[in-house]
Amino acid sequence: MSTLPPLPAQPAGTPWPTVAWPTGDLPATLDRRRFGAHLDKGFSAFVETHAVVIVQGGRLIYERYGPDHGPDKTCMSWSMAKSITHALAGILVGDGRLDVEAPADVPEWREPGDPRGAITLDQLLRMSSGLEFSEVYEPDKPSDTIAMMWGDGKDDVAHYAADKPLAHEPDCFWSYSSGTTNIVARALARAIDAYGPDFHAFMRERLFAPLGMASPIPKFDLAGTFIGSSFCFCTARDFARFGLLYLRDGVWEGRQLLPDTWADYARIPTWQQEGVTEGRYGAHWWLDLAGPGTFSANGHEGQFIVLVPELDLIVVRNGKTPTELKDELKAWVAETVGLFR
Repeated sequence: MSTLPPLPAQPAGTPWPTVAWPTGDLPATLDRRRFGAHLDKGFSAFVETHAVVIVQGGRLIYERYGPDHGPDKTCMSWSMAKSITHALAGILVGDGRLDVEAPADVPEWREPGDPRGAITLDQLLRMSSGLEFSEVYEPDKPSDTIAMMWGDGKDDVAHYAADKPLAHEPDCFWSYSSGTTNIVARALARAIDAYGPDFHAFMRERLFAPLGMASPIPKFDLAGTFIGSSFCFCTARDFARFGLLYLRDGVWEGRQLLPDTWADYARIPTWQQEGVTEGRYGAHWWLDLAGPGTFSANGHEGQFIVLVPELDLIVVRNGKTPTELKDELKAWVAETVGLFR
């Protein structure tokens, strides 16, 4: 952990945004003309950009919204919800209810001799479980993601994913999987015996309310499992609040809401086999999107919460951008951060 860039503390005299975001100005060193042209591109070149929110030094310094969107309009999380699931896991680890190094609590794997029974929560959070799962978003191709959320698995997403066989030995192959996140989400519910509305109450009490996040709308399946892979609608400002919790090392208003090593755990690189093209990964957070030391919550169709410790910067982008523009959008997000360097 000593090689990780330090996470900045909330500047003295800057209020926490629990009630409302304190505001500030764009840096005097920022090239305003270039920045304006860059943001114009962001709202014109990627089909739909719904929101861009930028926070620096704990203050909201820029926000812009697309048509029919604004500060009070909730946006899709898609897979940014995975990072919210990571936070909920951290809370229960801090409570002593979970051990990331222990085998995950998965009923489908309890038969004696089932090799899946050795899969740990850590391996699930790092996408290294070895479970078979086809993370495909095109409806004309075989897809476990689509089947799990809208097909045969939609009533019990965790069971659909947990019923998959091993494709590789655990901890020997990295493969991004929404299924593993939903297995984690059910393990969290089992740890506190709370499902559906009861688990939602836990989310509000332990995570959302302390941060002042009033907008989150998490979705649950019929089994009462939070669909932590994909569905937690929030305003862009609330996504920025969530990002600030991690940029502040799990501290909020002087309270350690997450274990004091949990944000570091999220950004410790996971081993990935040669040939992985999606990018570096930590534990339910992506790494290096906007340069070394940055980490981010990324979602389908171009949802991002990008954290930049060296600049004490957060960039949130929400929208609806097709897959074929994914790489160009990632480059745009990285360049947004680069303008502040």
